[in-house]
Amino acid sequence: MTTIVERIGTLAVGRVETVTAEELRIALFNETPQATALNTGTPTGFPRVNAYVLIPNETGAVVAVIKEISIVRAKPGPGKHDEALVDLPFPARAVIATPFGTLLREGNDGDSQPLYALERGVPVLPSVGDPVLLPTATQLRSIVEAKTDDRLIQIGSAPFAGNARVWVHPDKLFGRHLAVLGNTGSGKSCSVAGIVRWSLESAAAASQAAARQGEQAKPANARFIILDPNGEYAQAFEDGTLPVRRFAIGGKDGANPLTVPGWLWNGQEWAAFTSAQPGVQRPILLRALRLLRNAGSSAATARAQVIRRYGGYVRKLEQLMVELPQSVTDFPNNKNFGELLQGLVGLTESDETALAAFGEEAADLSAAISAIRDPVEQVRTSRQWPNGNGYNNFQPADLQVVMAQLRTITDNFPVAATHGEISEDAPIRFDVSELPDRIHDVAMATGGQALSNVEPLINRVQVMLGDAGLRPVIDTEGAASLSDWLAALLGPGEDSSEPLVILDLSLVPSDVVHIAVAVISRLIFEALQRHIKETNEALPTVLVLEEAHSFVRKDADVGASAQAADLCRQTFERIAREGRKFGLGLVLASQRPSELSPTVLAQCNSFLLHRIVNDVDQNLVRRLVPDALGGLLGELPTLPSQQAILLGWAVPTPVLVRIRDLQKAQRPRSDDPRFWRTWLGLEGAPPNWTQIAKTWEKPDEETQQAFGAEPTGSDDADQA
Repeated sequence: MTTIVERIGTLAVGRVETVTAEELRIALFNETPQATALNTGTPTGFPRVNAYVLIPNETGAVVAVIKEISIVRAKPGPGKHDEALVDLPFPARAVIATPFGTLLREGNDGDSQPLYALERGVPVLPSVGDPVLLPTATQLRSIVEAKTDDRLIQIGSAPFAGNARVWVHPDKLFGRHLAVLGNTGSGKSCSVAGIVRWSLESAAAASQAAARQGEQAKPANARFIILDPNGEYAQAFEDGTLPVRRFAIGGKDGANPLTVPGWLWNGQEWAAFTSAQPGVQRPILLRALRLLRNAGSSAATARAQVIRRYGGYVRKLEQLMVELPQSVTDFPNNKNFGELLQGLVGLTESDETALAAFGEEAADLSAAISAIRDPVEQVRTSRQWPNGNGYNNFQPADLQVVMAQLRTITDNFPVAATHGEISEDAPIRFDVSELPDRIHDVAMATGGQALSNVEPLINRVQVMLGDAGLRPVIDTEGAASLSDWLAALLGPGEDSSEPLVILDLSLVPSDVVHIAVAVISRLIFEALQRHIKETNEALPTVLVLEEAHSFVRKDADVGASAQAADLCRQTFERIAREGRKFGLGLVLASQRPSELSPTVLAQCNSFLLHRIVNDVDQNLVRRLVPDALGGLLGELPTLPSQQAILLGWAVPTPVLVRIRDLQKAQRPRSDDPRFWRTWLGLEGAPPNWTQIAKTWEKPDEETQQAFGAEPTGSDDADQA
């Protein structure tokens, strides 16, 4: 039986020559194998960059990872000097390694095999002259593999650790956010799809194992929501092995219709969408949103809103009367004033309809409004041209008549203080198409130059709401209520047991995609906040954001509204900072880490790093690596596809991982285009430009067909 000393001697491959807090310089013995070592009991590749070595000490063994291998010129050691020869330096191999942990003995297993556990940190650094050992297969597994209780999700194997399996615990992987970074073609999307799939499969397997032991089997109560801007993840989950709910604009390819109704947006999101300027436009926009949300709240609130609007008309007329001389030969704004009176008549009709819902509580105000309609209309029609295209000169007496009618409302119905007014941020349903009119009403009530200042805003809102491409996204009819929208998205529940939701954003217009992502993410976050407040229990949810550099940029996106891009970034920065407390984990996938928000990256505690070639991105990633292990990332530019470096909170030590294989049918649709085979006619399909142009020109028609409705217009009209 060999002694411990003899055993150490058989594993020794060198000795420590230099010790610093950051690195160890190791001289290899002449007899140390060049490529493959057999003294560990199994063939072991040595030496290799990112491989491991051990240095025994009184606490166990210091674990170090090789970061550099070199040949140095050395002289013969003591006792080897020959007086007849000239001592010349000879080549010797040297290794530089970074210490990062301590391997401790924890007893034996049932077969009397030693058990080890890795602890991060090195309480006692090696000394000069200490032997350097190759770890055995058991020790390698202990370095790489998680503790027994943490072996829940296998994501791959470690090539430099005897192909030991790499496990992660979902609490550590998702609870403190994960960033998956790598260039296009490095396997990043497959890793994200695999992590989601293997997590759900592991949860289902654990549930089945519990059922076999007599416990009640329950469906996986997991929640993964993938925000997919390229529409590539649907293919990865079409095999039917996992229940999934898909959402896409217009119900594309059988998915559920994806809508983000405008009444779910808060004031800040509307301001970013409309590019409302902070001086005058934004306050008026927010006030208009409050009016719409409070329209059906209470009689007192409705009365106050109506009276304020007529007060705005009074202020407008007072301004006109100051500008208008008593003896006038020409009124410079005849057409504008005539249209103002016409709008006032229309306003009385809409206010009567709104107040009628409150019955007796608003009957007196409704009657007063009805009484002013005819006198105002008489003033307008008395000056209107017979052809209806213009007006004769209005006189000061005309203005005084209209003013007297308006004062019967503002003087007899003072605005009472209303309490509990609904905020512009409350998700109260309203008709989005009424927003331009409400902005106009608020501007009128404000007086001064407010109306002229908000006219560009009103025009922008009208154009956006009339855009056929935007309509399916912000459609008011997109959800019957907030609870329905949340249930469809955040299940699983009794009616929706799928743990995975894929939101295909590929057809969402660029004008609104940042806002849509911000609204969806904010509502998920706030829903989980309220759930934990109601039940005192978290509802763990994972939000996966592909192409994160497009939505979490550190600067304004050049190709999108700066306000919308900033708002989207701020939403994810808040989720990154506070999401852990409410059970919301982030998985960010990006090919340009240098463009990501530093705040979001700083909150990610685990990183899966695929091949990164750009030097700016490499430098950023190195700064994210804790302690002295930044040298491990020197291999990033040369990593082959399907290999990555996993580091951070999710694993006990940074490790080079070969990601598990995914069947071709389970991979996202992100293959490189195959030019040659397409050129030869072996792949691809001829384009149908007529059909493409038709759906491009009339996206709303495609949406109607997706819902099973008949398209509007005739075939002849379409052909024309």
